[in-house]
Amino acid sequence: MKKFDRKSSVALLSIGSNTMLIILKVVAGILSGSVSIISEAIHSSMDLMASCVAFFSVRTSSKPADREHPYGHGKIENISGIVEGVLIFIAAGLIIFEAVKKISEPVEIEAAGIAIAVMLTAAVVNFFVSKILYKVGKEEDSMALEADALHLKTDIYTSLGVAAGIILIKLTGILVLDSIVAILVALLIIKEAWVLCRNALEFLMDSRLSDQEEQEIKTVIEKVRNDCANQLIDYHKLKTRKSGNIRHIDFHITVDPSLTVMEAHDIVGCLKKAMCDELKNTRVSVHIDPFVNQEENDELDIE
Repeated sequence: MKKFDRKSSVALLSIGSNTMLIILKVVAGILSGSVSIISEAIHSSMDLMASCVAFFSVRTSSKPADREHPYGHGKIENISGIVEGVLIFIAAGLIIFEAVKKISEPVEIEAAGIAIAVMLTAAVVNFFVSKILYKVGKEEDSMALEADALHLKTDIYTSLGVAAGIILIKLTGILVLDSIVAILVALLIIKEAWVLCRNALEFLMDSRLSDQEEQEIKTVIEKVRNDCANQLIDYHKLKTRKSGNIRHIDFHITVDPSLTVMEAHDIVGCLKKAMCDELKNTRVSVHIDPFVNQEENDELDIE
């Protein structure tokens, strides 16, 4: 199965599972009158929108570079991460609004057994779907799929929390617990949205790769340098960034000025091949500088 097909397929799986859960939660919310279950239905509605955004972004990001987008379409996944984060903030606001209204007028929970069963079903479904999304997202280095997995992972905890809240209401008779649980769900969702938006913004602002990845890059350069005898003297001006799942690596190398163009080109080719073998989805740009010793530099400065 091609990467494009695999990423799109799991995004469609998320859309299907969220659609099913929304229907179940809306029915359970109407039957029980629970604001916390209604809040979960709102949460799942935003998850569905996020899954649709993820599906669109993974399809777009898989397109090859073209004249208008010479660096590819990878950043659409970072943009989708921000969109999904904003949707989660909106969901949290709606949940808090409904919960606060119900605090002054608490509603008796009806059909508690059905409500609890729906919440537990939602938790189980989201557990398995989120594991699939996270696995494929990691393997394909897809931020959109990882963000979608994070949504569903949060939904697991919120669904279990709502189920526990309904059980406590039945045991204690304290109806206001329903609204309190809904507000706690919203606060957890807000935390999720903040992490998601922050990570997406870092990539959009071209933050450098992690320390571990940059160390791997330096290790590759040093290995090629050792293999090239004294032809590759040193490297400098290392810059890295990430666009979607593509790592962009840019640096300068200093070489023996007596090398021919072909010899210098071969060194660059070795560097690019070694880099791509070590780090998948990598694009490397290398600038060649001739070595000039300090005495020559001084003479040039005097002239």
